[in-house]
Amino acid sequence: MSAVDHWRQMIIREHAQTDRIRGPRPTDHWTQYAPLFKDDPHRTGDEMLDHLKGRVRPEDTVIDVGAGGGRLALPLALVCRWVYAVEPSPSMGNVLRETAAEFAIQNVSVTQAGWEEASVEPAGVVLCSHVVYVIQEIEPFVRKMESHAQRLVLCVVFQSPPQAQMSGLWEKVHGEERLRLPCLPEFLPVLEELGIRAEASELDARPQHGFESFKEAREMLTRRLYVKPDTEEMERLDGALEESLVEVDGTWQIKGSQPARPCIVAWETGKG
Repeated sequence: MSAVDHWRQMIIREHAQTDRIRGPRPTDHWTQYAPLFKDDPHRTGDEMLDHLKGRVRPEDTVIDVGAGGGRLALPLALVCRWVYAVEPSPSMGNVLRETAAEFAIQNVSVTQAGWEEASVEPAGVVLCSHVVYVIQEIEPFVRKMESHAQRLVLCVVFQSPPQAQMSGLWEKVHGEERLRLPCLPEFLPVLEELGIRAEASELDARPQHGFESFKEAREMLTRRLYVKPDTEEMERLDGALEESLVEVDGTWQIKGSQPARPCIVAWETGKG
């Protein structure tokens, strides 16, 4: 099986499992999470952001594919000419616009669409952070990024599947192995198969923020594990949380979970 086909099949299987457990997909999955993606555009001490700033030139325009609430788009707008944020989620787009207005950042525009459908002009740099995991048709997605990047493509991808720390709880609650989404180990072979010579820069593991309280952990994990109230799954989750949640430095974390380690995958397009 080719790397592209393997990628596609992993997502198909994971999505089928998720849909079976969760039920109908919400219109905007990010509605309840979008406020969590707001951040200070002037923040310091962010290794990934510092790395990206070092790759962006003052004269550059940047396309941020799947810009979310603007955690990267807005800081980058402070160091480049313009940022074109492409984001399909209305709730995420609203957070981005509100934060831009709050900090008086005017050199950013939002296109509310998925990357595959978005109509945007090419830019010096195309950035895509933590988006590819759910892109079933990865080849046209990557090809469009490459065709729209006059100089450089930057992809931020975790080395392990997103939300992998919940896989143990998933098994205890739903009684089956949690199928995983593709991530860096699958992404690099895809690029190689597409004839793209990329460099991968490993960053430090992201610190685990945890949950502020046991109650918050229970509420968040109930949603992320698609557990409905007053069900056997809820009873199993409550039992599992008593065993699995531990307090570390004032926050509640899943016992044995490992910090997520991001990697920046970059390649030059040779067009500028």
